[in-house]
Amino acid sequence: MRPLRTFTIEPALPAELSPLSEIAANLWWSWHGDAQELFRRLDRKAWDECYHNPVAILGQLGQERLEELAGNPGFISHMQRVYEHLQRYMNQSGWWPKTFGASQSGPMIAYFCAEYGITETLPIYSGGLGVLAGDHMKSASDLDVPIVGIGLLYQQGYFRQRLNADGWQLELFPRNDFANLPCRQVRDDNGNELTIDIELGDHVVKTYVWQVHVGRNDLYLLDTNVPSNSPEDRHITAQLYGGDQEMRIRQEIILGVGGVRMLNALGFTPKVYHMNEGHSAFLSLERIRLLMQNQNLDFQTASEIVSSSNVFTTHTPVPAGNDAFEPWLIEKYLSGLSDQLGISPEEFLDLGRQEANAKDEPMCLTILAMRMARYRNGVSDLHGDVSRELWTGVWPEVPDDEIPIDHITNGIHTPSWISHELSTLYDRYIGPDWSEKWTDSNTWQAADNIPDPELWRTHERRRERLVSFARKRLRTQLAKRGAGGAELAAAQEVLDPETLTIGFARRFATYKRAGIILSDIPRLQTLLNSPGRKVQIIFAGKAHPRDNPGKDLIRQIVHISRQEPFKRSLLFLEDYDINVARYLVQGVDVWLNTPLRPMEASGTSGMKVSANGGLNVSIPDGWWAEAYKPDLGWSIGSGESYDDLEYQNRVESQALYDLLEKDIIPLFYKRGKDNLPREWISMMKASIRDLAPLFSSNRMVHDYATKFYAPAAGKYEQLVENEMSLAKTLSNWKHKLHEHFGSIRIENVSDDMDADGTRSQVGRPVRVNATVDLGCLSPEDILVELYFGSLDDDGQLNAGNAIEMTLTGNGDGPARYSVEMPCPSSGRAGYTVRILPRHEALSHPLEMSMIRWA
Repeated sequence: MRPLRTFTIEPALPAELSPLSEIAANLWWSWHGDAQELFRRLDRKAWDECYHNPVAILGQLGQERLEELAGNPGFISHMQRVYEHLQRYMNQSGWWPKTFGASQSGPMIAYFCAEYGITETLPIYSGGLGVLAGDHMKSASDLDVPIVGIGLLYQQGYFRQRLNADGWQLELFPRNDFANLPCRQVRDDNGNELTIDIELGDHVVKTYVWQVHVGRNDLYLLDTNVPSNSPEDRHITAQLYGGDQEMRIRQEIILGVGGVRMLNALGFTPKVYHMNEGHSAFLSLERIRLLMQNQNLDFQTASEIVSSSNVFTTHTPVPAGNDAFEPWLIEKYLSGLSDQLGISPEEFLDLGRQEANAKDEPMCLTILAMRMARYRNGVSDLHGDVSRELWTGVWPEVPDDEIPIDHITNGIHTPSWISHELSTLYDRYIGPDWSEKWTDSNTWQAADNIPDPELWRTHERRRERLVSFARKRLRTQLAKRGAGGAELAAAQEVLDPETLTIGFARRFATYKRAGIILSDIPRLQTLLNSPGRKVQIIFAGKAHPRDNPGKDLIRQIVHISRQEPFKRSLLFLEDYDINVARYLVQGVDVWLNTPLRPMEASGTSGMKVSANGGLNVSIPDGWWAEAYKPDLGWSIGSGESYDDLEYQNRVESQALYDLLEKDIIPLFYKRGKDNLPREWISMMKASIRDLAPLFSSNRMVHDYATKFYAPAAGKYEQLVENEMSLAKTLSNWKHKLHEHFGSIRIENVSDDMDADGTRSQVGRPVRVNATVDLGCLSPEDILVELYFGSLDDDGQLNAGNAIEMTLTGNGDGPARYSVEMPCPSSGRAGYTVRILPRHEALSHPLEMSMIRWA
């Protein structure tokens, strides 16, 4: 029965408790333990039952309990302390304004992502990408970076995981009750629900807008569940990563195009747009359309302004992981946008293709995002290398190491992930402002001052809590499956709070190779059950609903855990989410990571473990490739790669067993007379001291701000000032370069080496000269460089150096250039000459993908 009218009944808080609503409405509470404890005091049982949702618990409390709390001086004092802390946080000036000055009114940076994992209370995330986006938003708030988040509000979010009696994953999709979540619907000046219109092919879809407060900044979410939409369109924002390719393109148009329109409707005018993965890449085209419409610009000039102020972060190390749409889908949903941009359908498709006019190639959103952003990055040092190699086709003839894709290594929002007890130790021994000292290595040296007994007792308490949590969750899992009394009772004996505990929790994609440690069951049985040196393993994670190999791996783990030798030492926890992750990273002794290198772009779960004093044993991939040192953890191999995957799995599994047997287990159980593992504790301190500040999301956001956000904002301001004169000049200049660059010829290259031209000496520079026919271009239009370096075994310059050649003559004939090539070391060397475009407004000499080699 449809109701005649719907409305929301809000709790009637006594006046004395009015600050509770404001605190609950700002997710600031999710990374401040004192605020969480305040809500826990309302009703400890209800706090757990409503999954740590302060909005829901305030709505559930009876009026009698509210009146009781209003008359409790201790509770009122606690509330006032938290509220004053929130007010100080909101009103104090942070790092960004102190560094770059006060911002414009409204946000300067718009951050787009398909998912956000800020707290388990708001389930609109699936895994690492969303949790990273959540940590990005939190650190941006802590640093007072003027950012606004843009995403989608999913009615069902990502699926909830349930395992059947056979251990096979089932997917459940409970609906989110937005009225009881920490978000509010945005209304216009007349009090009506704000709606955004977005064209999807031949019709218009309306979206609602929801606002979430994340500290000093806001996150805005689009929701297509509008009554006037068709049932099919209302379902667009039903599930995260649900549906087929057609559903995917519709979601990504809503996110990209709709997100830009929403910002306009809210009156925001960001200067910088950050695309966190390619899902939001269509935002570039909408920005261009608006500039063409509002400023009467042509496509190329508008593109210069947009690309100069776009940032793109790629997280995917394999081509198959990047969204790409067939031409018929683009034509169906975006032909109207193509017409408004004044470009042909083929030109539109080419924006997302490696090769122009490649009619069989789909439109890849990663390529579109890279073409429409002057600031691009991978998410670890190794991933930067992988990305440059992966996308050579976008910059043909450019050496791999010069492809303009930078890297900024991911980080974690440490206050969100460390235990309250460890945070107290940090306050006491590192300093109460430790979270603000992410670049001060001297501050973090104080981790060595934490007394061994205090650090170990704190960690042991967290392991005990993990075991207690795991037992309780296992009982819940078994009860849902209809298990009998004996099986439920046995769940109380699973795991040992004093045993070396290994955690493995992540998305169950096959390349993450959760089964590596299970490859030799007899040896694993021996390792886990040695008297006096026992080991236990906790697994958790979800497989994508269509990933049957991933689901089968989960089932294998469940079946092994039911065998007698593993019943008390091996466990799979259902429904991995932020809450489960928090217990795991705070309580395990060792975090296991076994991806197939280089398939792990970064990984952040191991960072969370390090910040809690846990140790990592991992394939040297992603972040661990740059973090690993022998006193911080263990590396499984040295990054070797084999053509035979089965052989590689066998080699690396045996290497892992050897590390466990010969290093990890003996070190953990090596105790002194006080029963403290002093050497293990020393590694815990080193992990905190060296890794926690370096792999912090505060450091990460600081890097984005200084390397990308501030320069992009400055470039945007340059291009739009004086009625966008510089943007128009740059566009015309690029048109000239595209027309005439192909006619440039390097006519001659010579040097002053020995007569045979094959020898020089260390310390004696080689003078290299080049004559260049510029055609219709002038010397100011080009950059002539000498590219030189050592040769590899094949006689190739794989990682050369470039130095600018000086114009020495430009008469009626060819232009003449010269430079001295340094010869600092002996060995086989070589050089060549190349020409690149040059203009003061270019963000990078290679942004036009134009290069001419001798």
